[in-house]
Amino acid sequence: MKPTTTAPPGVPPAPGGGRSAPYDAFHTARARTDLAARLYAAAMGEDYPAEVAASSSCDWPLLGLMTARLRMRPGRLLVDAGCGTGGIGLWLARALSLRLEGFDLSPAAVAQAAVRRSRFGMSAARAAFRVAELERTGLSDGCAHGIVCVDALGGAADRGAALRELGRLLGPGGRLVMTRASRQSSTPAWMEQARAAGLMVEHVDERPAEPALWERLYRLWIAHADELRSELGEVQAQNMLREAHRVLPTLPGRRAVLLTLRRPATTPAWPGAADTMTGPGRHPDERIPQ
Repeated sequence: MKPTTTAPPGVPPAPGGGRSAPYDAFHTARARTDLAARLYAAAMGEDYPAEVAASSSCDWPLLGLMTARLRMRPGRLLVDAGCGTGGIGLWLARALSLRLEGFDLSPAAVAQAAVRRSRFGMSAARAAFRVAELERTGLSDGCAHGIVCVDALGGAADRGAALRELGRLLGPGGRLVMTRASRQSSTPAWMEQARAAGLMVEHVDERPAEPALWERLYRLWIAHADELRSELGEVQAQNMLREAHRVLPTLPGRRAVLLTLRRPATTPAWPGAADTMTGPGRHPDERIPQ
């Protein structure tokens, strides 16, 4: 996965109505073999959360940091934005006794997430998944007490619109925790982007080990090129190898952080705001594609 996008390993964003096709191809290929998971595990070492099995930079330190920054009470609703196959949201929801609503652009990923919830001891009533884009979630105003967005915002067609949409979902006092990256030599516009979404920056946690993680992973892809071709197919393998060679030279100048954005507690609640919503997947006139 390119560290600054939502695409899985070797999957570039596709324009227009066919944007989900490359993601679907990746998730379908990965479901046939554990090779990708084994390479992530090798790159992360003891920091690899095997149960989560995310195609992202989500390791044990990040899971712990997100848990602390969310500060959510049991029974509240967590939204996993760009959830992939659901591991991050399911792990957090189980650990914190939360309700979960996850969404992703890829129908293949969403289908796999729905299957995985039973492995976390979660029912469909407690953990729901839908197909949706970051800019158009289909969720209610103020429905969420917390949102996680890991390595996903960069793949949005319009990052500003996506952040405003995620801000719309937060009830007063709710928090959005999201991974972001920039060049070390640049001044990121995180403060202005948060303000445009009606949010404030509460914490900026540096992740200094993240670029080295991607370097180890990309070098493993290159070293295991023949296995990638054999188990994932020529197209997926070539995409992954091309990405590895393209991104590796950029990693030394990369700055990675976890941003915690908060909607002020004094913001008036919208109709159907977080403390009054009926539960994940039960919004009026909405159905969750499976």
